[in-house]
Amino acid sequence: MAAAVFFGCTFVAFGPALSLFVLTIAGDPLKVIILVAGSFFWLVSVLFSSLIWFVSVQLSNKNDANLQYGLLIFGAAISVLLQETFRYAYYRLLKKADEGLATISEDGRSPISIQQMAYVSGFSFGIISGVFSVINILADSIGPGIVGVHGDSQYYFLTSAFLTMAIVFLHTFWGIVFFDACEKRRPVHIVGVVLTHLLTSGLTFLNPRYEASLIPIYIITLGMGVWAFVAAGGNLHNIRKCLACAR
Repeated sequence: MAAAVFFGCTFVAFGPALSLFVLTIAGDPLKVIILVAGSFFWLVSVLFSSLIWFVSVQLSNKNDANLQYGLLIFGAAISVLLQETFRYAYYRLLKKADEGLATISEDGRSPISIQQMAYVSGFSFGIISGVFSVINILADSIGPGIVGVHGDSQYYFLTSAFLTMAIVFLHTFWGIVFFDACEKRRPVHIVGVVLTHLLTSGLTFLNPRYEASLIPIYIITLGMGVWAFVAAGGNLHNIRKCLACAR
């Protein structure tokens, strides 16, 4: 049973991401490089936020439970802000790289568009964020022990897997919208990305009331998916053409 839970939750959390990687990224070495570099940027952002939270805890009263909970919320907010800061830093780096690639190419054009960079960059943030958020949970799902014996939710592992899947998609959508906003100089859209990221992070503090956190997060994911589709140049005409080709 433990093995079934482990593999089931793993495929729920990372199955769609694995499909996207194989179909859209794995075949292009340049996209793989952007993916790995983006993961590094996310890791550095989390390192800095972890240091800030750790120092805050050490300097505070560890016996004050309310204070420690407040510092945890503070750490989550700082982590979100640093992630978005490093997303912008990565955007600037990719823009410089794009100019260099265009310079050395034979036709004077970059072999990869900024929209593709945005997609791969967001995906890299999402996949590494998902791995770090669920890896310990998956390790615990192998056992020993059974969830729910002491009255806890029996859906802990499954809801964690679905939450991870949403986070992967959200980071991908955030990356697309963020890069488009930077390209078109739309600071309001950047603020929208940051606020939805903060809201998503804040909703996780409602757990273990999973219906109060998971449902709103998936609504945000759907909304960001539509926003990312429009930001990438999608419209109803594109959808009709896609459906016509499928037939």
